Amino acid sequence: MSETTEKETFSFQTEVGQLLEIVAGSLYSNREVFLRELVSNASDACDKLRYAALTDASLAPSQDFAITLEFDTKAKTLTISDNGIGMNHADLLETLGTIAKSGTGAFIEALKAEEKDTPGLIGQFGVGFYSAFMVAAKVDVLTRKAGEAEAWLWSSDGKGSFTIEAAQRDTSGTTVTLHLKKDAKEFADEARIRHIIKTYSEHISFPVKLGEETLNAAEALWPRPAKDITEEQYTDFYRHCSHAFDEPWHVMHNKVEGALNHTSLLFVPTHQPFDLFDAERKSHVKLYVNRVFISETTKDLLPAYLRFLRGVVDSQDLSLNVSREMLQTDPKLAKIKSQVTKKVLSELKKKANKAPEEYAKFWAKFGAVLKEGLIEDPSLRDRILELCRFASTGEDALASLPDYVSRMKEGQDAIFYIAGEDAAKLAQSPHLEGFRAKGVEVLLLSDHVDEFWLQHVTKFDGKPLKSITRGAAELDEIKTGQETKDEDKTEDADLAALIAAIKVELGETVKDVRPSKRLTDSPVCLIADDGDMDVNLERMLKRHGQLEHGMPRVLELNPNHAMITKLAERAMAESASDDSLLKDAAHLLLDQARIVEGETPTNPSEFARRLGTVIARAFTTSK
Repeated sequence: MSETTEKETFSFQTEVGQLLEIVAGSLYSNREVFLRELVSNASDACDKLRYAALTDASLAPSQDFAITLEFDTKAKTLTISDNGIGMNHADLLETLGTIAKSGTGAFIEALKAEEKDTPGLIGQFGVGFYSAFMVAAKVDVLTRKAGEAEAWLWSSDGKGSFTIEAAQRDTSGTTVTLHLKKDAKEFADEARIRHIIKTYSEHISFPVKLGEETLNAAEALWPRPAKDITEEQYTDFYRHCSHAFDEPWHVMHNKVEGALNHTSLLFVPTHQPFDLFDAERKSHVKLYVNRVFISETTKDLLPAYLRFLRGVVDSQDLSLNVSREMLQTDPKLAKIKSQVTKKVLSELKKKANKAPEEYAKFWAKFGAVLKEGLIEDPSLRDRILELCRFASTGEDALASLPDYVSRMKEGQDAIFYIAGEDAAKLAQSPHLEGFRAKGVEVLLLSDHVDEFWLQHVTKFDGKPLKSITRGAAELDEIKTGQETKDEDKTEDADLAALIAAIKVELGETVKDVRPSKRLTDSPVCLIADDGDMDVNLERMLKRHGQLEHGMPRVLELNPNHAMITKLAERAMAESASDDSLLKDAAHLLLDQARIVEGETPTNPSEFARRLGTVIARAFTTSK
C-alpha cells in the first residue's frame, strides 16, 4: 500500500473550475453526450491496455475487454466500468484535475458565449469527463492501474475541489459512478441508456454491456466495404472519433492492397476544431495496427498541415511488438504517410473541381492550415498550390492560380498580389488604384502564413508572383484595349522641385521620393524598394519582436492629384526653402501614407500640430 493513505483534498485548476461552473448549470436536451464521452474514455483505456499487454503479457486482463454499465433507479446512480489501463495517484491528479491543453482560455470564452450548445462544445474540445457534471451532483472514480497493487478513489461534487484516497479494487481498470441530479433521473432508466449507446457508441470496438446483454455492434467500422456503410453510420463514427456534433464535410474511405496494406477512414470536419491553431499542431487521426489501437498523436502519420482531419489509419504490415517511438521511425510508416497524404490531396482536388462553392466553405475554415504545406512539403508543393484559393479584385468567387493566369491582360508578365491582415481592408488600399484602372486583377492575401509561403513559391506557370507594395508598378506595358490617345493624355505635373524639397525635409526617414504610376485617386502611398522586405512581412516581424527597426520606405506621389500639383507649384517658388507650410506638408504626406497602411504617424503630437497649422492657414486664406 502507498504511503498516501489519508484522504487528500485538492483544488481544481482555475480553468477546470470555470468549466465546471458552466457545465453544472447546463439544462439542455442533448446533455446525454456525457455517456458518449465516458464510454469513449473507457474504450480508450481498454485500447491502451491492449497495446501495453503486447510487450508485457502480465498486464493482460483475465477476462475479455469490455465496458459495463449498471444503474440503480432508487439510489439514482449510473456506473460505467472498464477493465482497461486504469490510473494511479499521479494520473488522477494530472487527468482529472486539469485540462492539459493550450487554447483552454479560448474554449472557456466560447462556452460563455454559446451556452446553448455547451455539450457540443465540450465534446469538440475533448474534455469529456467533465461533462459528467451536467447530470451528476457527485462523481466517484474508483481506479487501479495495470501492473500496480494500489487502488484509488477520486471524488468531487464539481464545486472547486476533489479528494483522493486509497481504496480497494480487485483488478485493473476504472469505475465511474455518477450520483445523478434530481432532474437527471432519466439516465438511470434502461430504455434511455440503450437509446444513447445505440445512438452514440454503436461502433466502439469493445462490447458495451448492460447486464449480460451487449448493446453495441462492437466491431470496427473501417474494415467493412464502403458500399455496405450508410451515410448515417459514417456520421455516427465521425462524431465518436472526433467528439463533435457537426456533420463531416467530406468522407474519405480508402483501402490500399499491395506491397504495403492499409485502410484509412478520414473525415474533414464542417467546423474548425478548437485546437487547430495550437502551437503543438497535433494530429488527431488514430493509428491502428491490425485493429489494435496504437496512438492518437503519432507525429509521422500525417503532415501537420492536414491536422484538421479526424478518423483512423489501420495497417496490417506495421509491427506491434515495438515501442511507439520506434514505430515512428519505421520506413513503412513514412510510406503510409506519403500514400495517405497524396490520396487526401487528390480527394480535395476532386471536390474543388466538382463543387467549387462547397470547397470555398472548406477553404474558409482550413485554407490557412493547408497553405502551411507550401512551406513544409516541397515534394507536394505543386499539388497543394492547385488546391489554394484566393480572394481577389477580379471576381466575387475565390480564384485559383490557373483562374488568375487565364484572365491576365496582354503585356502582363506577373501575378500581382497585396498582402495584409484583412482582405476587405486590402481591397481599399490605394496601391490598387492603377491596377483597377487598367482592369488588372490583384490577389488579396490576408492569412498570416501567406508571407512565409511566398518566400518559397516565387513563380507559377512560369510567371513570377509580385507584390504591388514593393518595387515599380510595371503597368506601362499592360494593354487594356482602351488606351488613351497621346493628344488626350493629361500632362503630369513637374514634381522635381517638390521631390527635392520633401527629400531634404524628411532626410533618412524615407529611402526615396518618386512619382507614382500606381496611384489614380490618392495623393501618396508607401512602398518597399526592390530587394527590400515587403511592407506586410516587416510589419508582422516587428509585431512579434523579431525585427526592431525596418528599412526606410519609398514615398510615392500622385502627379495628377490636386494637392500634389499645388504643392509642386509652391515648391518651385523662390522662397520654397523657407516655406514652413511646405515643410509641414512633407511630414503630413508621410504620415497620411502611414495611416492608410494602418500604422500610426511617426510622431502623433507633431502630426496633430502640423495638421492644425495647415487647417488654420486654409481657413485664413479662404476668407
